Amino acid sequence: MAEIVRMPKLSDTMTEGVVAKWHKKVGDKIKSGDLLADIETDKATMEFESFQEGVLLYIGIEQGKAAPVDSIIAILGKEGEDVSALIKEASKQPTPQKAEPVKAEIPVTADKPKDIVQIQPQVKVTPQVQKLSTSTNEQGHLKISPLAKKMAEDKGININALKGSGDEGRIVKRDIDNFTSSGNILPKFNGVESYNEEPVSQMRKTIARRLSESKFTAPHFYLTMEIEMDETIKAREAINTVAKEKISFNDIVIKAVAVSLRKHPKVNSSWLSDVIRYNNHIHIGVAVAIDEGLLVPVVRFADEKTLTQIAGEVRNYAAKAKDKKLQPSDWEGNTFTISNLGMFGIDEFTAIINSPDSCILAVGGIKQVPVVKNNQIVQGNTMKVTLSCDHRVVDGATGAAFLKTLKHNLENPVLMLGAYSI
Repeated sequence: MAEIVRMPKLSDTMTEGVVAKWHKKVGDKIKSGDLLADIETDKATMEFESFQEGVLLYIGIEQGKAAPVDSIIAILGKEGEDVSALIKEASKQPTPQKAEPVKAEIPVTADKPKDIVQIQPQVKVTPQVQKLSTSTNEQGHLKISPLAKKMAEDKGININALKGSGDEGRIVKRDIDNFTSSGNILPKFNGVESYNEEPVSQMRKTIARRLSESKFTAPHFYLTMEIEMDETIKAREAINTVAKEKISFNDIVIKAVAVSLRKHPKVNSSWLSDVIRYNNHIHIGVAVAIDEGLLVPVVRFADEKTLTQIAGEVRNYAAKAKDKKLQPSDWEGNTFTISNLGMFGIDEFTAIINSPDSCILAVGGIKQVPVVKNNQIVQGNTMKVTLSCDHRVVDGATGAAFLKTLKHNLENPVLMLGAYSI
């Protein structure tokens, strides 16, 4: 007997899915565990395996199309079995309702085809008024036949430069045909307006919803601090001479943030409407940019890990994100988030809080600037960081105290990095 395969709910926030790719076609024999399709959710593009066996008799969702959870994806049965009655019966059932999202995450998407639309504009050229011999009547009105006027517009000819050969100086077709003065040809515009449109991916929908909810629900305020990075630069150079895993400045920032959060647990918290959750564990979300958008994998228990462990995890996450292999477990559970745009030459910026965190740290690039030391102006290296805070949870003084500790840790890394920190 034929069996219906429905759109699975592959994450707790998934309300609809897109069939990114079919791996089977109608007529193929399917075994339990065979890969049927790639399903794009609001979190990632995931492989969907069949739990049933039989011949693929019907495909209900075309490749690249979206459908709500529980919609018919396919029908499996015996070869030659008639499933028209089953499809008809299923079509009478009400369309599955989309569930309200509990918690949104940032996903990976499959590429979408681009539809290119080109529009050839009609450009109307306004004649330039010049002091030239014109064909006018006694009232000063230009006399020109409709055909000649249309030809002049099409050719970009300034009709004020023409002398008519028709009755009473009327400009006619032969005047346009015989006109050769290039100096009075108006410029013609041959540009083509064009644009690309593509469907909004599940990832973009989730990003838009999450950031809108965060920005317009959580009352943000921002604290910026400039940190001297000379000692951190020296420490990194020394560590990289002995470390098995090369350490980046971002890895050191993650470690410094994690150590600082241990002293300021109120910053490592979440607003949950009726309660404020103060997390005893420290899971740092690290924003990773890919072509399709932004992912935030999580370095768990970051305060307890060495720099090489943190560096290895972040590098592994970046590779998995690029290959679209991150799983939901990789980006769930963050208690604090770091967004670093310093490698792109950004000096300073503000970031939107990554729910359910109460804070996110925006990290700029390291710059060589003049600084005052021992009453003398010398060359130094500084970095600006901006803490975005949810004022429902974190007060200004609390956020400032956290940044002060972070500044102290980065300016004195020897105090932060113990014997087992490399």
